[in-house]
Parts: sequence; structure tokens; C-alpha cells
Amino acid sequence: MAEHIVRAFDADLDALSRGVAELGGLAESMTTRAIEALVRQSPAMANEVIALDAKLDALQQELEEKAVLTIARRQPMAVDLRAVIAAIRVTHDLERIGDLAKNICKRVLAITGLVQAPKLVKGVEHLSQLVLTQLKDVLDAYVERNAEKALAVWEHDENIDALYTSLFRELLTYMMEDPRNIGVCAHLLFCAKNIERMGDHATNVAENVYYLVTGGKLLAERVKADTTSLEKPMSAQ
Repeated sequence: MAEHIVRAFDADLDALSRGVAELGGLAESMTTRAIEALVRQSPAMANEVIALDAKLDALQQELEEKAVLTIARRQPMAVDLRAVIAAIRVTHDLERIGDLAKNICKRVLAITGLVQAPKLVKGVEHLSQLVLTQLKDVLDAYVERNAEKALAVWEHDENIDALYTSLFRELLTYMMEDPRNIGVCAHLLFCAKNIERMGDHATNVAENVYYLVTGGKLLAERVKADTTSLEKPMSAQ
């Protein structure tokens, strides 16, 4: 009987981990397609991503309920308890990444048809490539239970912040050079901020993978290179 219970518990944990990996794959796909919709100025693709958000939310809720039920039924301890807690935390961050992808697509719908230079979107696309790499690496770290790979994601977050700060200044410059760019650039600034926030959530996942594998927390304060909150208003420069 005890062996049967252990096997059933292991099956529960495996199912939970597979579900988190599935959720991560969906969030990653939504992000990739949201950026593609932005670059291509494709309302159809943007609407497809927006529609996927309901599926992402439903899967996240299902996984959270499974995790809570596993705690109630199995009363896990040590690494098993960490696996369940980490799953709950990770699913929350992945759901938020999906929400941010949906927000980008809403901006795509708002700027589609407006005249804009390709260079305006180029920086946002570059930022998104960094974030997608972080997201892929941290999902691999979760599946592989790889603390070193998770730590590498955590340490590279400042690169995303630095690029976001540079892009913020670049878009402000375009707005000052030609007032016709203000509308489009304002939407792109929101897109860039959403992408930068995705990087923060990927870093949160990395922290939880590290906790899952080692049982410890990353005690050092995360280096932040986003200085946009310190930027002076354009009229004051």
C-alpha cells in the first residue's frame, strides 16, 4: 500500500511538472506571435494571440487547483513540497507573461494602418529577442531542474533592463524629432515596457527554479539597469 501511495504521489508531481511545461510553452508561443504581429502589423495574428489568453488562464487555474489538491491529499515534505510550491509560483509568472503578450497585441490593433518607419519597431524586436531567449532558457532550467542555468537567467536580467533604457531614450528622440511619430512611439513604449516586464517574470521563474533545486534563495539583490523612471520630462531637457 505504501509503495502504491508513493507511485501515485510521483505521478501527481510528474503531471504537475508537465502541466507547467505546457503552460510555459503556450506563454512562449504567445509572446513570439505577439512580437511577430507587431513587426508584421498583422491584426489577424494579434487577435489570435488575444484569443489564446483564455486558454492560458484556464490552464493556469487548473494547475493551481491541482497543486493545492496535491498538498491537501499528499502532505508533501522537503523537495516534494518545494516542487509543488514552485509550480504554483511559476504558473503565476507564466500567466502574467501571457497577459503581457495580449497587451502588446492590443497595441498592434491600435497602431495598425498608421504610417511609421521600420526603424521604430526594430529596437522593440531586438529587445523581444533577448526576452524570448531568457524565457526559453528558464523553461529549460525548470524542466531539467538545472540551478546553474536558472542562475544564468537571473544574472542576465540587467542586460534586458539596459537595452530597454536605451530603447526608451531612442523612442523619445524620434518623438522630439518629428511630432508625427508621437502616437506610434507612445504605443511602442508601452510594448517595450511589457516586454521588459516579461523579462522580470522570467527572472522570477529563475529564482523559483533555483529554490526548487537547492532549497535556498538567491539572497543578493537583483541588479537593475532600468533607469527610465529617472528620466527627465522632454520639456525639461
